[in-house]
Amino acid sequence: MSNISYYTEEGLKKLKDELSHLKDVERPKASQAIADARDKGDLSENAEYDAAKEAQGLLEMKISKLEETMANARLIDESQLDTSKVLVLSTVKLKNQNNGMEMSYTLVAESEADLASGKISVNSPIGKGLLGKEVGEVAEIQVPNGVLKFDILEITRD
Repeated sequence: MSNISYYTEEGLKKLKDELSHLKDVERPKASQAIADARDKGDLSENAEYDAAKEAQGLLEMKISKLEETMANARLIDESQLDTSKVLVLSTVKLKNQNNGMEMSYTLVAESEADLASGKISVNSPIGKGLLGKEVGEVAEIQVPNGVLKFDILEITRD
């Protein structure tokens, strides 16, 4: 069964660029490595040839997986998103009820998540707990070491 994934324009471009790099740069390198190893003589005892063939197989597997991901990728139409609720691509300003700390997160597709830049996956426990909430609501999120409670202070779209 295919898994449809939703991406921002930036995330989809990253996927396309990676696939293009693998096909246009890495694939010819792998072929050349096999040719170079083949030129060194007896293939039955040529570890370099075996390694090059294995590397090529792994590369082709990676390309195939990325092509499947691209085939199931859908671009998110940001103009159609409801701004009154937390959805994918929402930037949410939260206040932790336990310690009073305020923070902001942008909910993105799993492949675009980057905690260092404040982007969390909609599939993460916090992301799932925030989805569908509105300003003024409290999100109670079950995490491994207990329950976190966040006040939803603000929802914006970038």
